[in-house]
Amino acid sequence: MLTKKKILSLALAFLIFSGSMIFFIENKDTLYHESNNNPEYVQQKNDDITNSRHNIITETVKKVSPAIVGINVTQVVQYQDPFGSMFNNDPFFKQFFGNQSYNQKVKSLGSGYLISSDGYIVTNDHVAGNASEITVTMTNGEQVPAKLIGSDKSSDICLLKINRTNLPFVIFGNSDDVIIGEWVIALGNPFGLFEVNDKPTVTVGVVSSTGLNLEPIDYRYYLNMIQTDAAINGGNSGGPLVNSLGEVIGMNTIIYTAGGVQGNIGLGFAIPINKIKKIITELKAKGKIERDFSVGMVIQNIDEGIANYYNLKTTKGVIITQIVPNSSASRAGLKVGDIISKVDRYSISNDQMLNGVFQEFRTGQTIDISILRDNTPLIEKLKLEKK
Repeated sequence: MLTKKKILSLALAFLIFSGSMIFFIENKDTLYHESNNNPEYVQQKNDDITNSRHNIITETVKKVSPAIVGINVTQVVQYQDPFGSMFNNDPFFKQFFGNQSYNQKVKSLGSGYLISSDGYIVTNDHVAGNASEITVTMTNGEQVPAKLIGSDKSSDICLLKINRTNLPFVIFGNSDDVIIGEWVIALGNPFGLFEVNDKPTVTVGVVSSTGLNLEPIDYRYYLNMIQTDAAINGGNSGGPLVNSLGEVIGMNTIIYTAGGVQGNIGLGFAIPINKIKKIITELKAKGKIERDFSVGMVIQNIDEGIANYYNLKTTKGVIITQIVPNSSASRAGLKVGDIISKVDRYSISNDQMLNGVFQEFRTGQTIDISILRDNTPLIEKLKLEKK
């Protein structure tokens, strides 16, 4: 049963609704006209939509892209005839067959980026380090021959130079300040797509992890790597990984694949830019990296038997099996049976890791060697003396 108060409330609501409908009907033509035929209104709405598409990622891509290059290389690869090689070491057959090896030119591609206005370019050693011919494609479509200034296989870093000036170039960041989870952009030449329209391909992701020490590949050592899920594919090697400010924090180098998959599965790795800066400075000055020191010790991986004998909790690390007299190792006080667990800030898991870590240092440096001797942890100072 409706009370007088409820009846009055319903009547008031009806009057308000009726008034609103009358206003809308009387003014609908005016509203429609203003929203659709007013040029300033339409332009403002278009500007709002356009501006919403621009963000820090798109601005960074616009800023960095002109400094990216595609790299095409020709390498001379020596092949051995599998049948001829059966007789090459036999003096009798060798006089008839001779040398059965032959050279063949092989073409490949990769990415790179300009680091100075006078044409210096950084890429991977596995992209251009052994090239006999190098051609760089610029974002203006120009193809320019490049000169190999120097390359370092151990670090997988290569420095090129083209004869051009007033070029755009990237800005270096600080890879020690990289934040896990921050946005990053990978630019490069995957599958040669740069050649299609003279523009780098762009992929976006985040920093997944930092400080990763990977297993070596073909005597190239990958320490303190940056992991990203930004898509990296064949041809991306040598291209930059940049942060959202447009600073290069690494160089896209390798990917992990699984189950026979050849493309990206979200596991890409970049060499940190702080390491690259040191290497290219040396390459620019000397054309190579000098590691002419000798440590003077023989090591062995730790297996279960050694771990049990020395009462170790893990098989990680290496054990010294021989010390060369009057060597750097002997003067450092290292002894046979010492377990090496760490070199400076690098944890040692096996002999390959130790070999890779030594590549990080130079002749004359003194480094800390963390060892376990008779279950007692010690730190010895090892000076890397010239051979």
